[in-house]
Amino acid sequence: MTDMNPGFFGRLGIAFGAFFGILGNAAFAGRVQRLRETPLAPEAAPAAPAAPAAPAAPKPAAAPVQPAPSALKEASPIAALQLLGLLQRDARFIDFVEEDITNYGDADIGAAARLVHDGCRAVLREHFTIAPVRREAEGSRITLQEGFDAAAVRLTGNVVGHAPFSGNLSHRGWKVEDTRLPKLAPSHDASIVAPAEVEL
Repeated sequence: MTDMNPGFFGRLGIAFGAFFGILGNAAFAGRVQRLRETPLAPEAAPAAPAAPAAPAAPKPAAAPVQPAPSALKEASPIAALQLLGLLQRDARFIDFVEEDITNYGDADIGAAARLVHDGCRAVLREHFTIAPVRREAEGSRITLQEGFDAAAVRLTGNVVGHAPFSGNLSHRGWKVEDTRLPKLAPSHDASIVAPAEVEL
């Protein structure tokens, strides 16, 4: 039979269970709230204790507060569409990628790729300042100390243990130090990356 008048330590266990149950279960919290709002019937009221109340138990140590997960930022597509429009305007980038090149010879593809390459390079140099993430020469031996920026350096190969890590620099990486995209009028439709052309 369930003890309807548990002792101090029994009540302490119930209190802890109820506390964490309320935090983790909204339905359970609602039932406890309704129970607290319901007045006790006279026959169900607990009898007055005959002995003095036991001293309050020491408060448990507070659990460390976990930081809330950072919300993901939604990138605006406007700048990406603007860059795509610039690459199309100066390098015919979309025309090149969308072209079916299966029937072209390597020489024809190479000639077209050279034009696209020159145009893409001009767009990058006009609108961005790009620098390598690492200044060392590719192929050189480098050591990454503890606390290195994992967003700027990706470890590959047999990654075991902890920093410091020593390895060969296979790619220096790239970072954008400055962006100079043109300002857009409020009425500009950035989704039109290349207007249709009608020759009269």
